[in-house]
Amino acid sequence: MDVGFVSLGCSKNLIDTEATIGMFRKNNFRIVNDESKAEIIVINTCGFIDSAKEEAINTILEMAEYKNNRCKYIIVMGCLVQRYYDDLIKALPEVDLFLKLDEYDKMWDKIDDLIKRNVVQKSKTKSSKKISEIPPMPMFTQEQFLNRTITTGKNYAYLKIGEGCSNKCTYCAIPYIRGPFVSRNQEDIIEEAKKLADQGIKELIIIAQDTTKYGIDLYGESKLAELLEKISKIEGIKWIRFLYSYPEGITDKLIEVVANNEKIAKYFDIPIQHISNSILKKMNRKTSKEDIENLIKKIKNKIPNVVLRTSLIVGFPGETKENFGELVEFVKNAKFDKLGTFMYSKEEGTPAAKLQEQIHGNTKKARYNKIMKVQQEISKQNLLGKIGKTYTALVEDISFDGQYYIGRTMQDVPEIDGMVYIKNDNKVLSKDILNKFVKCDIIDVSDYDLIATLK
Repeated sequence: MDVGFVSLGCSKNLIDTEATIGMFRKNNFRIVNDESKAEIIVINTCGFIDSAKEEAINTILEMAEYKNNRCKYIIVMGCLVQRYYDDLIKALPEVDLFLKLDEYDKMWDKIDDLIKRNVVQKSKTKSSKKISEIPPMPMFTQEQFLNRTITTGKNYAYLKIGEGCSNKCTYCAIPYIRGPFVSRNQEDIIEEAKKLADQGIKELIIIAQDTTKYGIDLYGESKLAELLEKISKIEGIKWIRFLYSYPEGITDKLIEVVANNEKIAKYFDIPIQHISNSILKKMNRKTSKEDIENLIKKIKNKIPNVVLRTSLIVGFPGETKENFGELVEFVKNAKFDKLGTFMYSKEEGTPAAKLQEQIHGNTKKARYNKIMKVQQEISKQNLLGKIGKTYTALVEDISFDGQYYIGRTMQDVPEIDGMVYIKNDNKVLSKDILNKFVKCDIIDVSDYDLIATLK
């Protein structure tokens, strides 16, 4: 049978999708890229915030339309299912199988029951939206990780080093959806990294909900720095980056490894969320304004060419004009290279949802626009500072008009950050350069991208 996949949400979800694709391939199903031609459609959902939930429901209903034609089965998996399992069974009879995260270790048995024996799924528990403590989630097996089908192209792949989260920020439902943080064995991660290198992958993007927590549950201390060093010794891997490192977990050792290892991107993605101490306390964050400011200074002193990215939340319950003004001033002074902002989303069952002084939507939108306007100018100035510098870029495409090679520097995360458009004035554009590293000189910038010539 032909199987189509739709993967929503974060890159951690994408790895789950890739592992599921690998299971279908192993069992001799054909994978198609056009859902209209699929007999089975699998949708991996996100349930993090309201907009993600809405996208997931709309996607499920859209895919269900294909059941009037070729599609025989709709399978839905992921965070939305874990959080709203019983409600979804009642609300979406179009779906033939819902797979919760805590059923991933039995995933293929359930899929097999559906397709071969047509076992009908029924709700067995009383529906409840109440969020409560859950045990660690079962992860995919090492075999399933090794056999996943990489969907991100020839050059880069995500490498998941842990599952779940134990931070319990008051606004976030992830610990109650995916359970506490659980690390993968270091040996298993290295084995997967070597296999990806053997497949020709040049860049590994190390991910977890908080990568700095890696190893604490297994080894009694963070082992992220040690893991990065071991991965850097794998032949064939040229670039390594890690995402989502909470500020309290960034150690001197980690900064030193990033500074001194040429394979590791001089790039820190540090989700700080806010800078006001009163808001940070309400969020149950583990750092203070002073901690964050000192960390940024330390990183910039140790790694002068470092790229810093962060994420912020505006409109958190009780955020005053003064709190927001403090955040704006911090953004102006910190001059992050990359910055994403979210308007606070009231997630049912989370502690923050019960807080008084919920902020009006119009106020949240105005504060979002203000932060992004400030950051847009900062980003432009940071990019202008790159003019005249030489970078190594990984070429991944050729522009539609044939005038540019399109690539990324080590300072840019794929599909999140900007690109570098490389002119080739003196030579005919050749596809031979695709998927290769080149030296280029930066000559101009656009809003978020670099313009360069081949060196």
